[in-house]
Amino acid sequence: MHPACRGFGVGILLSLFLSTAFAAECIVPSKPGGGFDQTCKLAQKGLGGDALRLSYLPGGIGAVAWSSIVSQRRAEPDTLVAFSGGSLLNVVLGKFGRSTGADVRWVAAVGTDYGMIAVRADSPYKSLRELVAAMQRDPAAVTIGAGGTIGSQDWIKVALVAKQAGVDPKKLRFVAFEGGGESFTALLAGHVQVVSGDVSEASLHAVSDRIRVLAVLSDARLPGALAQVPTAREQGYDVTWPIIRGLYMGPQVPDADYRRWVAAFDRMMADKSFDQLRAAHGLYPFAMTGKLLTDYVARTEENYHRQAAELGLVR
Repeated sequence: MHPACRGFGVGILLSLFLSTAFAAECIVPSKPGGGFDQTCKLAQKGLGGDALRLSYLPGGIGAVAWSSIVSQRRAEPDTLVAFSGGSLLNVVLGKFGRSTGADVRWVAAVGTDYGMIAVRADSPYKSLRELVAAMQRDPAAVTIGAGGTIGSQDWIKVALVAKQAGVDPKKLRFVAFEGGGESFTALLAGHVQVVSGDVSEASLHAVSDRIRVLAVLSDARLPGALAQVPTAREQGYDVTWPIIRGLYMGPQVPDADYRRWVAAFDRMMADKSFDQLRAAHGLYPFAMTGKLLTDYVARTEENYHRQAAELGLVR
């Protein structure tokens, strides 16, 4: 390292490196406040300085942004888009048109999230079992806020729990929102009784004691703000839902630019300080870039297709 650079953090160096090349954009494919927003903000802080500017392009739980990239902005070297496991599920279900995961370039996965089910702090439901018991009595009596309609990942999370309890998931009463931010706003306003969403989103509200998370959909209890929340498995429902979060680019981005971004995220995530930054954004360790991530996405799409077929969502 050049002597003049000693003392600089990796984020600052990456910021200098990237900003001299181009002013980059990170597209949040939803309204502010949800997991996509957190992903872009994490990348923005991790890369440092003015390396990224955020813009919001909501619509279709990511479909509008996806369509923009694959049809109109295919070769932009300075445009990244946030994605999650839910984005991959939407591709499998055909909600992004006739696209497949091979239609974009997968840059980096910067962390993993987990599904969760939450209610307001003053809700009569104190556990997942109590909530499921209410669904068994009358599936339509409980209003559930979710990002997306039937077949979305938020729908599938609850559907898998309901199915194990002998409840027909298609009889449940869902209200579709554009993303986690809207779902929690509706919950706090009393428009829905339950939210099916993600841990990173719930962590933002749990610290204020305004919501109660009934279950996390992870293999084991999670550290941090939700450490006392039991898993669904602990409560008798064998349902887990990990959600990777990361960024992709257009399919015709030049190889040199694509490699530059992959290298930048590799450096960012190799810095030990990034672990704390990721945790502060409600995410858990998961780091993958380039070809490894591309292969992982392909395997994940296969798994989602199998789960969706079991719920009768695809043929």
